[in-house]
Amino acid sequence: MTITLRQLEIFEKVAVNQHVTKASEQLYLSQSAVSMAIADMERITGAPLFERRGRRLILNDRGREILPEVQEVLRRVSGIEQFLSESVGEPVGVLKVGASTTIGNYLLPKIVGEFSARHPKAKVLLYVANTQLIEEAVERGEYDLGLIEGPSHNPSLKASPWIEDELVVISGKKHPFADAGNVTVDMLAGADWIIREKGSGTREIFEAAMAAHGIEYNVSMELGHTEAIKKAVEAGMGVGCLSRMAVQRELNNWWLMEIGTPLDLRRTLYIVTRENSYQTRLFRAYTDLLESISG
Repeated sequence: MTITLRQLEIFEKVAVNQHVTKASEQLYLSQSAVSMAIADMERITGAPLFERRGRRLILNDRGREILPEVQEVLRRVSGIEQFLSESVGEPVGVLKVGASTTIGNYLLPKIVGEFSARHPKAKVLLYVANTQLIEEAVERGEYDLGLIEGPSHNPSLKASPWIEDELVVISGKKHPFADAGNVTVDMLAGADWIIREKGSGTREIFEAAMAAHGIEYNVSMELGHTEAIKKAVEAGMGVGCLSRMAVQRELNNWWLMEIGTPLDLRRTLYIVTRENSYQTRLFRAYTDLLESISG
């Protein structure tokens, strides 16, 4: 037999009131039920916890030692109950969101900030990695949901279209592509490409677009971070292909040049979740905000 939460509640009330009758009145229990709970608890622990002085029960040294611990347990349980009650009515708690690199760096910070302003009792933790890693983490239950670039390849996950995006081919101002403005399939095949790593949604869309035109291309540099690619392209080390949202600032300031191509680089960004998982109030509030942006 183990000590129950109810026995701890009874122990605490008797310890504070030093009387079975008062404790029973506060707990809405009979005096015999209270006395039996204390007796069971003392039997489980192997020795008395109270000294009997007439009708009063006073904690002995063992009882005094555990009383603060018991009160802490009850406080924590009360906090859990309060949280669970509040989370049904309003967003409360911590939501873990995984996002692939472009979404996590260029879209979600503003969205997370807006959500936090709307729901101050809730907290969103954002994790950024490539699409493949995000899907794997959502499947394992490490993240509550994921936002990925391109289609999902995990059949155990539910993928819902979110918003549309497009990739653009970019070069530095002094690259030959910049003077050409529009390039041919042969020019794309002959370029030195600086691209994202395997497992990236951006890499997948780029490869599919090139394959659709039968273009075999040379990868001169493979980098795992969008900012590193932009800097390398700006320095004239090759050409790249990134999301428009990631390079719009550089295009506006003429630090990078957008190159016209015959490639179809449009894509859909997706929300991925586990099938049939319970959707808390916090989860629904966050996905509602995401869907309002897509509309």
